[in-house]
Amino acid sequence: MVSQISEGIKISVETYYQPDYSNPVNNEFMFAYKITIENNNAFPVKLLSRHWYIYDSNGSLREVEGEGVVGVQPQINPGQLYQYISGCNLRTEIGKMHGTYLMENITNKKTFTVSIPSFQMSTPFKLN
Repeated sequence: MVSQISEGIKISVETYYQPDYSNPVNNEFMFAYKITIENNNAFPVKLLSRHWYIYDSNGSLREVEGEGVVGVQPQINPGQLYQYISGCNLRTEIGKMHGTYLMENITNKKTFTVSIPSFQMSTPFKLN
């Protein structure tokens, strides 16, 4: 697990390889990741949008932007956390992601950016 705190928000990430949804013969590797967002500020926040950078080990980069996460824009009160699980498909056995969330301080309506730490996705090594 990797985690990072920025702007009073702690982001933790765990990744899981999904062999049942992958097809290595066709260079399709599916991963799930669980994100925990913890609000260590004295004010409630709302997650407005996300911006991801997704890298395959062959050097390709994809960017994904959108409103909220998994179809919602959660409000996270002080001292509380929000968790969600999402997925990412890669064309190689190893890749990584990082990005940002745009958050809003609900008290004063100011927006700020929270960093999502870089995390690696890799298939388990096979034993001969």
